Amino acid sequence: MNDPVKMYSLSTCSHCKAAKQLLEQCSVQYDYTDVDRLQGEERAAILEEIKDLNPKCSFPTIKIGDQVIVGYKEKEIKEALEL
Repeated sequence: MNDPVKMYSLSTCSHCKAAKQLLEQCSVQYDYTDVDRLQGEERAAILEEIKDLNPKCSFPTIKIGDQVIVGYKEKEIKEALEL
């Protein structure tokens, strides 16, 4: 599994925390952005990125390669990671 993994999350979201823990338990390298910690233009730009992937703009939004998973869905995340 060499596809890049990117997560858009909120620092206070329990589902986001669970998704981060799952990725760490599976030893997956990933980048994440806690959107609620951003401000101004940077925040607006990231929200537009998320809307392209997930029009509802809900969290976590996880991009694994070309696949987008919205929410903490352990089975789908593991399948996308080929675990």
